[in-house]
Amino acid sequence: MSVRPILRRGLSVAISLALPLSAIAQDTDDTAARAPASAPSQQLESITVTGSRIPRAQVEGPAPVIVIKGEDIDKGGFRSVFDVLTQLTQNTGIVQGEDFGSTFTPAANVISLRGLGPNYTLVLVNGHRIADYPIAYNGSVNAVDFSNVPSVMIDRIEILSGSASAIYGSDAIAGVVNIILKEKHEGVDFNLRVGGTQRGGGDNQRFQLIGGGSWGDLNGVFGLELSNREPIWYGQRGFANSYTRYDGSGQPPPQIIGIRNPAGREYYPLDCDALGYLMGGSLRAFERPRYDGSYCSSEHYYSNRTIQTKKKLATGYASLTYALNEDTQLFGDFMAGWSDIATVVRNPNWTSPAAFWNDATGRLESWTRLVTPEEAGSRTVSARTFLQRQFNVTLGVRGSFGDSGWKYVAALNRSDYKSDQGRFGFRSAVDEYFLGPQTGTHEYEGETFPSYHADPSRLTTPLNAELFRRLTTRTLERDKAWTEDASFSVNGELLQLPAGPIGVAAVVEAGRQGYSNRPDPRINAGEIWNSSEAHDDGGERKRYAAGLELNVPIFSQLTGIAAARYDRYTYSGESIAKSTYNLGFEYRPFESLLLRGTYSTSFRAPDMNYLFAKGTVGYEPGNTDFYQCALEGQSYNNCDVQYNMNFRSSGNLKLKPENGKSFTYGFVWSPLDGLDVSADYYHIRIKDAVTNLDSEIILRTEADCLLGRTEAGVPVDRNSAICRDSIARVVRNAPNAPVNPNQVTNLLLNPINAATERTSGIDLSGNYRWTTDRYGKFLFHAGITRVLSHDYQQFPGDPTRDYINSVTYQQDWRTKINAALSWNLGDWSATVNGTRYGRVPRNDGEGQRKPYTLINGSVSYDIGERAQLSLIVNNLRNSIPVDKSAGWPAYTQAWYDAYGRQWWLEFNYHFGGGKGS
Repeated sequence: MSVRPILRRGLSVAISLALPLSAIAQDTDDTAARAPASAPSQQLESITVTGSRIPRAQVEGPAPVIVIKGEDIDKGGFRSVFDVLTQLTQNTGIVQGEDFGSTFTPAANVISLRGLGPNYTLVLVNGHRIADYPIAYNGSVNAVDFSNVPSVMIDRIEILSGSASAIYGSDAIAGVVNIILKEKHEGVDFNLRVGGTQRGGGDNQRFQLIGGGSWGDLNGVFGLELSNREPIWYGQRGFANSYTRYDGSGQPPPQIIGIRNPAGREYYPLDCDALGYLMGGSLRAFERPRYDGSYCSSEHYYSNRTIQTKKKLATGYASLTYALNEDTQLFGDFMAGWSDIATVVRNPNWTSPAAFWNDATGRLESWTRLVTPEEAGSRTVSARTFLQRQFNVTLGVRGSFGDSGWKYVAALNRSDYKSDQGRFGFRSAVDEYFLGPQTGTHEYEGETFPSYHADPSRLTTPLNAELFRRLTTRTLERDKAWTEDASFSVNGELLQLPAGPIGVAAVVEAGRQGYSNRPDPRINAGEIWNSSEAHDDGGERKRYAAGLELNVPIFSQLTGIAAARYDRYTYSGESIAKSTYNLGFEYRPFESLLLRGTYSTSFRAPDMNYLFAKGTVGYEPGNTDFYQCALEGQSYNNCDVQYNMNFRSSGNLKLKPENGKSFTYGFVWSPLDGLDVSADYYHIRIKDAVTNLDSEIILRTEADCLLGRTEAGVPVDRNSAICRDSIARVVRNAPNAPVNPNQVTNLLLNPINAATERTSGIDLSGNYRWTTDRYGKFLFHAGITRVLSHDYQQFPGDPTRDYINSVTYQQDWRTKINAALSWNLGDWSATVNGTRYGRVPRNDGEGQRKPYTLINGSVSYDIGERAQLSLIVNNLRNSIPVDKSAGWPAYTQAWYDAYGRQWWLEFNYHFGGGKGS
């Protein structure tokens, strides 16, 4: 089937300019795009594009697909594969990544297409599933980690930003990211890059090597990447190295050393001057508003916490293909990775039992003691470490059935991800070191408390590195996730219609996936201080699937697309099954215009952690107790009644699949040679979404129910179903308890199918390429995503949370824009690209902060035929979206990073065949 000249040229430009970084393509690309308008139509080689198993001549189909070239990632000024994916305009949701601090997965980076969360995007490598990160994202859902994907092995990345369960099965609700690795390379190339940040920290080095060739019927390619990155500390960023500098509320930093009355909450004064040399000489006494007394702390309380992790990485890749004959080819690829990551969330911190009677002072007390870097020996001694290993292997055969035109692919795939997580912990004997042996019990106001003869000077006596090592240890948790599958697919032409042949593809799959989390056995043996009971978690499930896809040319200008698929999962005596379908059309009323649309159903099998978690217990740091806020007359948004809350959660084998429906429609128009514009509307609706009962919502609802009204004064029925459920999930001390009255002692959480989520929006893009005789060649791209709506409802009848317009619940950028301009003249080339992020809530919850623009750039010079030198800069303006409205950390975590300007010098050299082969 021929592609009309103008549309073919426009679509050729579209694929090279699909993202700002793609606008860097060299003048050797896309000969068809430079063909004169009068050139006759030519037959394009059929390719398979993500979103369909039927090869096609046109790049553009019924659903939009973005293509990123692997070699253009560095040229676009991006730090990594993850960095370029985050700047997709379609990636509108916030996520917790390496710079977020205290999370379940501080060593993993994920994306959130359409703002639906990382678990609703299917990630493939060469069209095959890969293992999830073995630790559940946010403690709940499974997601794929992008932090270790090496750019040197990537041929291209294809992103389908729409539902595709009828093609790929579970998870493909928000979209599909297909990372396609290189299968061919001539010669050997090496790349050396060094760089750092202008504001300090983050020095990094990277070495890449890729080579390959052909030897008769055998073709091979190999790659290697080694990298090292130093951490960035909060103390290296002027806006965040002080806890109090921008805090207008008068709140002091948390305690480093303190003695408190747990009944009245006042502090007993300490002599902090003797320890003033700690924390870089900044330790001093602080007073807390509304509470008497003082404690010892420092405005640099969080300065020794990492913004960016320390990381070492090694990744290798190899791919081989062997032609048995003209019709049959054997293939195999293997990728293995190793990474060592360290993150520091806070200094080692000890607290006494919630309340004890001190015989030495004759009063009820609770003690707090944070160990400073000077005492521990270094600021990295308490780092949380992750030693991670990954491998993916695929073996298969592909070919054709004689001269029939039918082709087949049979493949076996296995992917593993292992992570050994090391955590700092005090030994159980630490209580006795600070308090001495328990002397008995003491009756106080009708309650019994443990008693100690604890000398307060013990608390203020500095430790040294040797003593600290004796009091502490490191626990080791071993986590693993894996997936494996066998697949067989065929494609060909079924019938010849007047407008062309009917294209057909069919696939059958069988697979298995599982995970295991193995905590350190010393935890349950009582050897680790203040540790909750830890269970071995894990599970396994099998899946089977069959699918069919049709491409029907209805008449010369209109093509219909249809696909259907059946998936079945079995595990632990349970089974779930789901059928999905996809309908689409492509209408070309004239040469330069494509009208397109899709309607799809989709699903997601319940997350493994939601199914198999065994009585997970832990704590959520810094939860706000809204009920006590109201009792003290504080507003919900500016309340300082915050503390760590214990929770208990367990899996649910009775969960059902999450169900989705979506539709898209739009156009691609190429009015001029080298120019194309596109617009697409999308709408996604998810029902029966699994939710783990958001603790903040439970606490807010529970407070409203206990008070009988909302904060705004709207009456609330305490006997309603939602009130009864919320109150039962929050376990509190009695109002008249002598210690910590009304304090939350436990939150009871579990996953259920209940939630409904909807989102809609518009994607716009435009691309233009032009050439001048004197000034060289230029490429320009602009794209915008506007989220029109994004609503979430946890239970039927609950209030709907607006993730776009509500300052309290906003989780998306309403508008995200990117643009790029690249230039090439002789041996010189340069690129500037920018991403504008729309308005997001201020840290204090009072309104929104203004939009933020990030600009990257690169300049390259070819040294002869084989070498190239480049300067790459990320964040040219050295801008950080500082937000001082709620004090430390004075920027909006999760929405933005705090790295500032980063730069790299890069040198490339090619051995062997022609340059760039």
